[in-house]
Amino acid sequence: MAGHSKWANIKRQKARVDAVKGKVFAKISRQIIVAARSGADPAGNFQLRTAIDKAKVAGIPNDNIERAIAKGSGQFNDGNELEEIRYEGYGPGGIAILIEGLTDNRNRTAADLRSAFTKNGGNLGETGCVSWMFNHKGVVTITGSVDEDELLEASVEGEAEYYEMICEEDFQGAEVFTETTNLENLSQMLRGKGFDVSEVEFRWIASNTVEVTEPDQARSLLKLMDALDDLDDVQNVTANFDIANELISAALV
Repeated sequence: MAGHSKWANIKRQKARVDAVKGKVFAKISRQIIVAARSGADPAGNFQLRTAIDKAKVAGIPNDNIERAIAKGSGQFNDGNELEEIRYEGYGPGGIAILIEGLTDNRNRTAADLRSAFTKNGGNLGETGCVSWMFNHKGVVTITGSVDEDELLEASVEGEAEYYEMICEEDFQGAEVFTETTNLENLSQMLRGKGFDVSEVEFRWIASNTVEVTEPDQARSLLKLMDALDDLDDVQNVTANFDIANELISAALV
């Protein structure tokens, strides 16, 4: 069962570029701030613990992490209250796009998103226009060589729904999918079985994907996705397209 959007794979490559730009620091710091509202102790706050793990993988200094926790837990207040938001829209060819963000100014965020859609052949839609096409899942990413028999056994024991092996030029591993309420249990199970867990996250998964075969549409779509992902208030962008790797390479030239 293929569940992931091709954009999830592209974002893995993009993350390395964004890390150089410092954008990853800002986005993960915001995740920590929001997670810390439910408690400043990572031991009892799975969401915070996950965000901190992600921050450490990205190389964010401990001082920055502690500052973000302090801000989220109310120990430090700079007057800017972050709010979780979700927007929906359509890309070129009617591709469904779901955007999650954190903002201290809804009007600014909406204007930025509308501009990005308009400039890149898409349009911002009403709440609920595309979200019905997606399911919210927990995803555990495993890095490195994976014995599929061992992964299957561990996935069953960890109550996962399914997994996908990934073998790309610059990434080898697997993604294991589960219900959101089971994510902590699954991640602990996989770590306990000796798998190299590199990321634990919640992700919107398209129930059905649309194959994009036209080079011009692929180019416009990837440009739109990139523009949305680059906005400061945007945390995650998900879409229901599938594009052949050859077409992606051509579109990104």
